[in-house]
Amino acid sequence: LLLAMITVALVATLAASALWRQWRGVEIESAERARVQSDWILTGALDWGRLILQGDLNEDMRKNQLVDDLTEPWAVPLAEARLSTFLAAGETSTDVDRDAFLAGQISDLQARLNVMNLTAGSADDQLAALERFSRLFDQLGLPSQELGALQRALARAQQAMTSTPPTGDAPLLPTRFDQLAWLGLSAATLERLRPYLTVLPLLGGRATPVNLNTASATVIQAAIPGLDRALAERLVSLRAQQRFTSVAQAMTALERGKLDSGWAAVSSSFFEIRGRLRLDDVALEEVAVVQRQSDVRGRSVRTLWRARSALTVPPAGQ
Repeated sequence: LLLAMITVALVATLAASALWRQWRGVEIESAERARVQSDWILTGALDWGRLILQGDLNEDMRKNQLVDDLTEPWAVPLAEARLSTFLAAGETSTDVDRDAFLAGQISDLQARLNVMNLTAGSADDQLAALERFSRLFDQLGLPSQELGALQRALARAQQAMTSTPPTGDAPLLPTRFDQLAWLGLSAATLERLRPYLTVLPLLGGRATPVNLNTASATVIQAAIPGLDRALAERLVSLRAQQRFTSVAQAMTALERGKLDSGWAAVSSSFFEIRGRLRLDDVALEEVAVVQRQSDVRGRSVRTLWRARSALTVPPAGQ
C-alpha cells in the first residue's frame, strides 16, 4: 500500500511538471505571437500615416501651394476601431476576429516651439529666441531660472558635440521632449510645457518656424514679438474661417504688417504619428516623428525616430 501511494505521488508530480511545462510553452508562444502581430499592426499604422502625409504633399505640389492646416485629412484623428472594420467585404481572418482595436492621430509638431531654436543662428538670433521662450514661460507662469538653465545646458551640449576631444561633463544633446529633463527642467515644468514645446533637428542651421494654421494662440503669441493675447486669439479665429496661404496674408488680416514674422510659416515639415493598439490583454502605444520633404531627389516622408511603450488595459466592460 505504501509503495502504491509513493508511485501515485510520483506519477502525479511528473504529470504536474509536464503540464506546467506545456502551459509555460503555450504562454511563451502566445506572448511571442502577440508581440509579432502587434509589431506588424503598429508598423502598418505608421506606414498608413506616412502615406496620408505623402498624399497631402503630392496634392499641395500639384496645386503649387504648400499649405498645412487643421482641415486636411491628416489632422482627422482615427477613433478606436476594431481591426476587422478595415477589411474588405467578404474577407475573414481568425487573427482579426480577436479583440484587436486600433486608434491613431497625426499631429503637427511645428504647431509648437522647437527647443533647438535656442542654439540656431548667430548670437543675436539666439538672444531673440530666448526672448520668445521667455514670453512663453511668462504666459504659463513658469520660473525664468529654469529657462536660463535650459539655454546654458543646450549651449554646453552643442559645444560638446563639436569640440575635440568631447567635453566630459556636458549633457547629451536631447532628441526627444522627455530628454529635456537632462537639461535642468523639473517634471512639473515639463508637463506644463508638453503641449507647447518640441525637439526637432534644425534644417540648414535655421530656426524652425511655427505654423500659423495649426499653432495655438499661446504659441503664436510667444513666436511673434509684439503680438498680445487678443491678437493671437483673433488670428486663430480668422484661420478657422479661412486658412492662411502665406504669412503676409496673416499679418495683413491682423493689420500688423510690421511685426517680426521670421518664426512664422503656413506649412510644416515635421509631424508626430501616434498609434494605440489593444490586442486581447496587451495594450501598446507607438510614437513616431517623421520629416516630410521635397527636393531634387523627390518627395519622401522619413522616420526620424519611433518609440513604443506599454499601456494599462482597462478592466472588461469599461
